[in-house]
Amino acid sequence: MGEGIGNGVSIDVRSAEESLSYARELVPMALVKAREVKGFLSRWKMIVSKLEQIPSCLSDLSSHQKNGLSIELADLRLKEKYAGNLKMQSDLDALLGKLDLNLRDVRLLIKTGVLSEATLPELETAGRCRIKELFARLQIGHLEEKHKAVDTLVEVMKEDEKSVLLVIGQSNVAALVQLLTATSPRIREKTVTVICSIAESGSCESWLVSEGFFPPLIRLVESGSTVGKEKATISLQRLSMNEETARAIIGHGGVRPLIEICQIGDSVRQILAEEGIIKVMINLLDCGILLGSKEHAAECLQNLTASNENLRRSVISKNGIRSLLVYLDALRNLVSLVSTDVLLSHDFLPWLVYVLKSGSLGAQKAAASTICRVCTSSEMKKLVGESGCITLLVRMLEAKSNNAREVAAQALSSLVTVSHNCREFKKDDETVPNLVQLLDPSPQNTAKKYAVSCLSSLSSSKKCKKLMISYGSIGYLKKLSEMETPGAKKLLERLERGKLRSLFVRK
Repeated sequence: MGEGIGNGVSIDVRSAEESLSYARELVPMALVKAREVKGFLSRWKMIVSKLEQIPSCLSDLSSHQKNGLSIELADLRLKEKYAGNLKMQSDLDALLGKLDLNLRDVRLLIKTGVLSEATLPELETAGRCRIKELFARLQIGHLEEKHKAVDTLVEVMKEDEKSVLLVIGQSNVAALVQLLTATSPRIREKTVTVICSIAESGSCESWLVSEGFFPPLIRLVESGSTVGKEKATISLQRLSMNEETARAIIGHGGVRPLIEICQIGDSVRQILAEEGIIKVMINLLDCGILLGSKEHAAECLQNLTASNENLRRSVISKNGIRSLLVYLDALRNLVSLVSTDVLLSHDFLPWLVYVLKSGSLGAQKAAASTICRVCTSSEMKKLVGESGCITLLVRMLEAKSNNAREVAAQALSSLVTVSHNCREFKKDDETVPNLVQLLDPSPQNTAKKYAVSCLSSLSSSKKCKKLMISYGSIGYLKKLSEMETPGAKKLLERLERGKLRSLFVRK
């Protein structure tokens, strides 16, 4: 099939019109020869079918003769369709693949409109024509060519971002989104750099969303290069300003990888702090309206302050304590730096009571955990007890969550070491029954050692001892004594002595 192709005219010096005219002459000849082949009939029929589609494509290209891409595609037809005698099945398959690719490319090229602009230089600057051609190249040809195109596009964005944004269309955005899943990490990195600039411009948000860019962008946040993660994060941050888009990011699982970025290292944390993330997260704690947004903001601050003294002080200086009181997981990193007076000046105790009374179970657990950390002095324990936390912690002992029961019992065991709190503790009718239930010796019950500690504090009261016995504590304590649970044996002896005395009194 390669016979008769060369006529002495170099493809490099042909005009686009000559190339297209020459291709139109060769197609009928190629069809005749393809139909005459006797071997591999099924594959040759498919090749004939593809060749029959070429004339209409060439006809469309002929009206755009001044565009360099037309010449390039015409050259591909000449080289790839009529290059020699195909003898091997693999060669035929390769030819079919090339025909498919080139037919798809030429149709995309015509569809983008870039060729029609080439004949209207008076309406478009040379720069804009070049940008349109770059976008077209993102959608045609091999991966290496797309790589070159996106490389050039990054440079053009640096020099003339405004022109790029004026030219871009939805099909171009779709091509960029597809390149986010390219096998080459370098292409993904360059592509997300372009998308980041587009996202920051705010001009193509609806196209980015409609083309489904969230999954590949979030994957880049999770496992991309350092630059890729940075650009993907900036893109998500800019687009999340729209409430509906922010919901979509959450729906695609984008929150977790963004929070985890804050754990990468001090350098990343410092960069985020310099970009104002602490103030943003504190504002979100105060004003967030999206489901789960406040919890995520608190977790982000927790990660940021986990091992960085300067960031902890920054949170404190920006009045973050008051905001974090509702989501106290993050506050646990800060309490060691804050004096009792500072905590009280920020209405620490009223907010603590509010969270224990009205917060979610997660917030209540965080509040109880904070009590354990902050109550290092008798003065602070007394203040917490006087605020009304004891009754609320007693109610937490009834929670379905084992962790919630454990942290509530731990907080109570610390508070009741102060005599004033112990008196308040005894007044609550639910105290003894709830604590006795926590003496269950099963391995799943991790609150039992704190329950023993609390009940030991109450064992000086005859009334409380009687209640403990009546609710079955002795049976539990015998098993806990065998398990060598701290304090169980001593408490058991006290209760059994009291029980023995009561028997003698009755007699």
